[in-house]
Amino acid sequence: MPAYVFNAKPDDISATVIMPGDPLRAKYIAENYLRDARQITDVRNMLGFTGTYNDKKLTVIGHGMGIPSATIYCSELILEYGVKRIIRVGSCGTVSDTVKLRDLVIAMGASTDSNVNRIRFAGCDLAAIASYTLLEKVVSTAREMKVKHHVANVFTSDYFYPPKNSEMWDTMERYRVPVVEMEIAGIYGTAAEYGAEAVAMCTVSDEVRTGKGLSVEERQSGFDEMIKVALNTVVDLD
Repeated sequence: MPAYVFNAKPDDISATVIMPGDPLRAKYIAENYLRDARQITDVRNMLGFTGTYNDKKLTVIGHGMGIPSATIYCSELILEYGVKRIIRVGSCGTVSDTVKLRDLVIAMGASTDSNVNRIRFAGCDLAAIASYTLLEKVVSTAREMKVKHHVANVFTSDYFYPPKNSEMWDTMERYRVPVVEMEIAGIYGTAAEYGAEAVAMCTVSDEVRTGKGLSVEERQSGFDEMIKVALNTVVDLD
């Protein structure tokens, strides 16, 4: 299939891609962490950059908000550009007293209210899980860096604004699913379908029950611990 959401050249994109949801966070990572970074795609203002980190070629591209957007970008990266690994660096909301604002959550799996993985898995439930190889490397990197983190099953929701009478937060706590976000189940399903590896981590940006949260500016540029974990994970990959 042709590439619809990228105007990058075939050799512009690295085998491993770091993906925030926000294209401005992609720009922030490129400007602050990559050497000789250059913009390689800008279709629909979904910015992407390629440079080097510790002399290793690395691409960072936004994937937008929600499963449909993330699935489109990840699918084309894998199918049209030969990307082998996707590392999501995003934000999430906590429903648990044990997971606090700015904590790092590494997603070993993603439950969801979306039907997308049932559709791709012949009407049955697909276990949307991380690549164990990448998961192990991310967790090991976080430990070595002494970054506070949680390894958990997360909840990927199609709702940004859930119904007022939702009982989902209590259900999540009962099943020890501490945070909610909007993309990981789709990214993991896409990687599984097309034979790539994926892992995702999120910084807690909101307390779902209290309404407390980080500002827009903090979401774009305040997740440096998570970004450093992702970058140092990439350095150790073949």
